[in-house]
Amino acid sequence: MTEPVTRSRVFAIAFPIVISNATIPILGAVDTAVVGQMGLAAPIGAVGIGAVILASVYWIFGFLRMGTTGLVAQALGAGDVAETGALLMRGMIIAGVAGLALIAGQAAFFAGAFALAPASVEVEGLARDYLAIRVWGAPAAIAIYALTGWLIAMERTRAVLALQLWMNAVNVVLDLWFVLGLGWGVEGVAVATLIAEWTALGLGVWLCRAAFSGDQWRDWARVFDPVKLRRMGEVNGNILIRSILLQTTFVSFIFLGARHGDVTLAANQILVQFLSVSAFALDGFAFAAEALVGQAKGGRDRKRLRLAALRASELAAVLAVALAGAFWIAGPVVIDVMATSEAVRAAAREYLPWMIASPLVGVAAWMLDGIFIGATRTRQMRNAMLIATGIYFAALALFVPVWGNHGLWAALMVLNLARAVTLGLRYPKLEAAVEA
Repeated sequence: MTEPVTRSRVFAIAFPIVISNATIPILGAVDTAVVGQMGLAAPIGAVGIGAVILASVYWIFGFLRMGTTGLVAQALGAGDVAETGALLMRGMIIAGVAGLALIAGQAAFFAGAFALAPASVEVEGLARDYLAIRVWGAPAAIAIYALTGWLIAMERTRAVLALQLWMNAVNVVLDLWFVLGLGWGVEGVAVATLIAEWTALGLGVWLCRAAFSGDQWRDWARVFDPVKLRRMGEVNGNILIRSILLQTTFVSFIFLGARHGDVTLAANQILVQFLSVSAFALDGFAFAAEALVGQAKGGRDRKRLRLAALRASELAAVLAVALAGAFWIAGPVVIDVMATSEAVRAAAREYLPWMIASPLVGVAAWMLDGIFIGATRTRQMRNAMLIATGIYFAALALFVPVWGNHGLWAALMVLNLARAVTLGLRYPKLEAAVEA
């Protein structure tokens, strides 16, 4: 693609992703609120635990989104339109196989999940009913990762926003009808989400119709090309390992925070929402970097790749400063809204400076992730994350015994710095691998 890499182009890619990400928490809140109208605690717990179980499993397949974006962007940059369609088809096949495997193995899957997350007999029974319905949406839910990745690579992020808004709107409307109107309870929430997922899949396929306009999507020799399949497997496998390591660090952060008492745990939970806002906002520019860097690599244009990385990172840095300022000014007010306990409010304010620092410290790591995903340098990402994880756990061992919860937050900042440094040191080789 010869269109110049300008800040306005980066912003046009990023902004719809920021808005799309901002809508994600709304769905969980509506599910909880609707089922809460039943006046019972068990249904709320059942929907909560069921949604967490499925989200944890679907999260594993997030590599389909990232891997598809990088590979499709490179094919687009190389002018290989047929390969962009074949890549989407490979992703859809993987999603279908994975989804059907979850459906077939649901009994063992549910048993294992409840062994790890035990609940009361009543809550578990309702959660099983919820999961028994929701699991039939697995092929659609996983396939949406591939469709989203393709759309981002093609710079069609407004379509990604439309897809997210459709899925949320259908879910909310059907939630209200099935639960409050028809009295279906927990099963109504599950059916609403199931229908939303499958209709979103249909909309997503329509939005990606350009990939299916020719014969490339059913050119089975191309789709099942062993060299291309190995490449896709390598890219996605490395992303999966990197993501598991990253998730391990965050889970350890939550668990270790619980050791400091209920007040500190509650304060940390409130402050984690600030981290989520930073991630949702900065992801938009990271996704823009994925698309533009991938296209530049596919076109073997080193200068264009560097410009794409710089333009996306410049705007992300501006946003990071704005977020830090917003957290500094509005943070205490947000804390007061989210918590009524004076003890929790005081604790959250004590640790708020870490939240002010978090977007400034983390922006480089987020952007380098996007750059490396676009360039599909996923082996380097995996190796860098291994080192960063080791540094994080060393920081935990050093800081937490001395500084308590402040040490915990300091270790998290060290993790993001380590991610940035370990990837930043590898960036020159990334550029060198692209022909000038």
